[in-house]
Amino acid sequence: MSVDKDTVKKIASLSRIAISEAEADALVPELNNILGWVEQLGEVNTKNVQPMTAVIPNKLRLREDVVTDGEIREKVLANAPAAEHGFFGVPKVIE
Repeated sequence: MSVDKDTVKKIASLSRIAISEAEADALVPELNNILGWVEQLGEVNTKNVQPMTAVIPNKLRLREDVVTDGEIREKVLANAPAAEHGFFGVPKVIE
């Protein structure tokens, strides 16, 4: 696959990037080189290679999952325009 000047202009238009004629001419060989590298990677035999997400093994640092109410109800309700029975008071929407 190769990219021509019209394709570069179309890609720039779709990505909402303004480029000049000189920039479009300069991008053609660069994009073709990138596509060449991608094609080379497609030729590599990866049949016996296990997929991985990182080069080094990572472990998640998990904390104990404890459910709390935050113990700051009064501070939170202090910001409410109207508090009723420990909850936010809201105006009635449906009659």
